[in-house]
Amino acid sequence: MASSTGTILRTAAHILNYYGLHTGRQFASADGRLDICAAIFRATTGKTPNCFLTDENASLLQIQVCEPAMDAIRMLSAVLPTLPPTDPGTGADDHIEHVCHWAVTPAWTGNADNQPPSMPEVIGVILRAAQAADAITDFPHQNAA
Repeated sequence: MASSTGTILRTAAHILNYYGLHTGRQFASADGRLDICAAIFRATTGKTPNCFLTDENASLLQIQVCEPAMDAIRMLSAVLPTLPPTDPGTGADDHIEHVCHWAVTPAWTGNADNQPPSMPEVIGVILRAAQAADAITDFPHQNAA
């Protein structure tokens, strides 16, 4: 049985495959491409707020208050080969920063050619995170003794 987090991550992979990965400023581009976290938010809510094009702070707030999206982002962050940075303001792990920058930073990918991950690599990691989410929630029902 698929977990809701796994379903969100698989849907985000399909969204990125269809619309493309945005790696520039903000969380989305005018041509429809989305950052990974924006794709996860869209997979969760079915919406891409206009602030994703122009306002990073409002975009972050939208994503942070959407708990199912944050669950998916935390799961994706957990399968990345690096640890998330610490938010200096809160002292907590910054999973959004981790996921957003992983897709654009060669040093975080471990690629021998020192390039950011390719689209197939990004999709593959998202699908592995979905599989991990399913695996940790796929326990058989326990009958009372």
